[in-house]
Amino acid sequence: MDGLKIRVPVSPLPISMFKGLGAAPASLQFSEVYSSLQTKVVDAQENPLPIIQVAKLYEVQKYCSLTNHIWDGYWFIANGRMWEGLPQDLKTVVARGINEAGLAQREDIKKLNASVQADLESKGLVFNQPAADSFRDQLRKAGFYGEWQQRFGQEAWALLEQAVGKLA
Repeated sequence: MDGLKIRVPVSPLPISMFKGLGAAPASLQFSEVYSSLQTKVVDAQENPLPIIQVAKLYEVQKYCSLTNHIWDGYWFIANGRMWEGLPQDLKTVVARGINEAGLAQREDIKKLNASVQADLESKGLVFNQPAADSFRDQLRKAGFYGEWQQRFGQEAWALLEQAVGKLA
């Protein structure tokens, strides 16, 4: 990714990540992505496949690399005092339902991505799938994981590494 001018959201984490990968991230509002690709202000963009489809970015980009470089989740938030006041059996039922819905949502997204990829391929977008380990290795060397481990704290980082394996 050395020197790749890539549009990223206006957010510290993706800016830091793409700098760590050697790219030249450009923070642009989403409304500027299409024209920025079209006029070569940026070489690339990072968005989920449904966004590429809906925004017709396939009209102004030839290739799409499936890097799995970031994951966005949804959070269920409850009032802690109210949650603690619920009977344990009710908390168990609610927690199980939330977790089951989360797993079902992941399967839905996997199916959606497969159908969107097929549609984008039919429109001429060429897909490639680089090795995720090469991204992790580069981010490790660049100090990205160490930086964000400090920002998030040991407890949160330990939970992340429980799910994805050793990073920093």
